[in-house]
Amino acid sequence: MKKRYLAILTALSVFVLAACGNTEKTDTKVTLSIMGRESDVNKSYMTAIFKRYEDATGNKLDIISYEDAKFEETAAHDFESGNAPDIFMHFHSTDLDRFDVENNFYYLNNEKWVSDLTDGALAYCKDKDGNLLGLPFWENSVSGCYYNKTLLNSLGLKPASTQAEFDMLCRALADTGYTPICWPANGFAWMIQFGLDPIFADDPELLEKLNKNEIKYADIPQVTDMIQWISDAADKGWFGSDYLECGWDGISNAMASGEAVMTFIWDTWFYTDLAKDGTYSVDDFALMPAFLNTAEKGTYEGGNLNMMLVNKNSENRDAALDFLSFCAEPENYNVAFDGISTVKCFKGQTTNIQSPMVTDAERSINENERVSTAASRIIGYSGDDMVAVIDSLFRKKTDVAGCVKLMDDYRISRAKAQGAEGF
Repeated sequence: MKKRYLAILTALSVFVLAACGNTEKTDTKVTLSIMGRESDVNKSYMTAIFKRYEDATGNKLDIISYEDAKFEETAAHDFESGNAPDIFMHFHSTDLDRFDVENNFYYLNNEKWVSDLTDGALAYCKDKDGNLLGLPFWENSVSGCYYNKTLLNSLGLKPASTQAEFDMLCRALADTGYTPICWPANGFAWMIQFGLDPIFADDPELLEKLNKNEIKYADIPQVTDMIQWISDAADKGWFGSDYLECGWDGISNAMASGEAVMTFIWDTWFYTDLAKDGTYSVDDFALMPAFLNTAEKGTYEGGNLNMMLVNKNSENRDAALDFLSFCAEPENYNVAFDGISTVKCFKGQTTNIQSPMVTDAERSINENERVSTAASRIIGYSGDDMVAVIDSLFRKKTDVAGCVKLMDDYRISRAKAQGAEGF
C-alpha cells in the first residue's frame, strides 16, 4: 500500500512538473517583427494598436523602421538577404512588385475578418487575380490642397477653383511675404501622383498605351506641363526658400506656424501630425483641389491604404495571422482609430470622425476626385524614383525636358526588371 501511495505521489509530481513546464513554455511569448516606413509605424493609431496587442497578449513586437526615402531599397535588400520580417507594411503600389508577392506573402482570402472590410478597402488590397494581400489598417483619407482659411480670410483672399485662380493666389501670397505652398522636397514626392492621376484616370486608353510601352511620358503634353509648372513655381519662390531641406517634420512646423499657407496632403495628417502647440490648429484649415497644371479644375486623390502583409515563409506565420485578427477586432480597431479623421475601412468602425474640411468640400470632391492611379496602376512607377527625378530638376541638374526623360528612364527600367510585357 505504501509503495502504491509513493507511486501515485511520484506520478502526481511528474504531472505537476510537466504542467509547470507547459506553463513556462506558454509564458515564453512570441516576438513578432514588423517592418515599415519610419513615419508609418509612428502613426498614432499604429502605436496604439501595437501597445494594445502587447498589453493584451504579453507578446512583443520588434518594430523595424527605415527612413521613408530609403525604405523601398533597404526593405528589398532585407528580403533578398533572407531577413524578411514576419509582417510587412506596404501600400498596394507598383513598388510592391519588387518583393515577389506570390512567393513571399500569405494570401488572406479565408481569414474570418474579411467580411468586415468595406467594399472599397477590400478591393484596394486585392491583386489582379482577386487574392487578398494584406489587412488595410490605415487612414482612408482625401488628398488635395489644404489651406489656412484663417490666414486667407485675414488677407482678403479666397481659395481657388481653377488653375489660373490658383496661380494668382500663389502670386498674391508670395507678394505678401508668405510661402504659398509647403513642398517637402527633402525625400518626398507624393505630390507628383496628384498631378498624374487626372491624366490617366480620365483617359484609361492612355494608361493602357503607357503600360504597353506604346507611348512615353514625353509623348503626353500634360506631363511636361506639370513639370514645367513645378519648375516655375520653385523658381518664383512659391515653395519658400528652404523647400530642399524641408522633410516630413518640416511640414508641421510650416503649417502650424503660418509660415506656409497651403500644402498638398491628406486630411488625416492634420489629426495625427500637425503640431498641437502651434499658432494654428486643424480648425484653421480647409480643403480645395490640388492644382499641378494637369486638370483645369484641379483634382483630389482617393485614399491609399497601407496594408499589413504576412510573410508566408516565417516560422511565426500563425502568430502573425493572429496579430492581424487582433487588429481586425472591433474592440481593438475602434480604440486605435478613436478620434482619427478617416473614411472607415471596417464596417464595424464607429469611433473615427469625418473631417469638417472634407465634408465642407463634399461637392467639389464629388466633381473632381479621381481614384489613386499613378502609384497603383502605372507599371514601373516608383515614389522613390520620383524623389530623385524632381530633386535633379530642383537642383538644376536637368531641365524640364530632361526631367520628363528621367521619369521615363526610371519607369521603363523598373518595368523591364519586373518583366512587364512590351518592355
